[in-house]
Amino acid sequence: MSSLRPSFKEVLVHTMWAKSLTPAQMARVEADMIERDIPAGGYACRKGDPVEHWMGVTDGLLKMSSVSPEGKTVTFTGMLAGGWFGEGSLLNSEHRKYDVVALRDSRLALMPRATFQWLLDTSIPFNRFLLNQLNARLGLFISLVEYDRMLETDARVARCLASLFNPYLNPIASRQLQISQEEIGYLCSTSRQRANQALQLLEREGLLKVEYGGVTILDMDGLRSFNAA
Repeated sequence: MSSLRPSFKEVLVHTMWAKSLTPAQMARVEADMIERDIPAGGYACRKGDPVEHWMGVTDGLLKMSSVSPEGKTVTFTGMLAGGWFGEGSLLNSEHRKYDVVALRDSRLALMPRATFQWLLDTSIPFNRFLLNQLNARLGLFISLVEYDRMLETDARVARCLASLFNPYLNPIASRQLQISQEEIGYLCSTSRQRANQALQLLEREGLLKVEYGGVTILDMDGLRSFNAA
């Protein structure tokens, strides 16, 4: 792993919930946090695992998904640097209900359950952040049902890309997204070739610009509402 990759402390500077902590709270979080490297294709966690940490992406790209009893893989969302997940399982003291797989070499920051619970007990802003995050995730999962049942591939790719820019789930500052067409295909449950076709259409519509190694979003509202005729 490259030494140039950011540490969790560098990522926390730009994280919404961390900005609201007091210096004392931040000091404990930094002291208790641990990091883990996940190679491309590796599991950050598996469905059925016991939950002992709140997890944040320090670097890389991960996919949250589950496999149905019939063997169909359902992708819920992608997670980029700055995104945190697993709060629902911690709050409910239940096992993981999904798999999280690294689509590229990635690094995670892990907050122990005890630290997470301590922040719940001592920080009103942290609680407010979690409420907003859970609301955002609920909205995302409701929209996923619409994507899967009502939208064709081009619109699904558009909505999938737009969902990566929710400030409570993936706090990305830049509209430039470093992501390959193969990774977009994984997140949207389609092939790289079909993802490329969708991107070309969205580019012609003036919603984004396809670049080497990624895309630049030009019209976020247009992506969120896109539905090809």
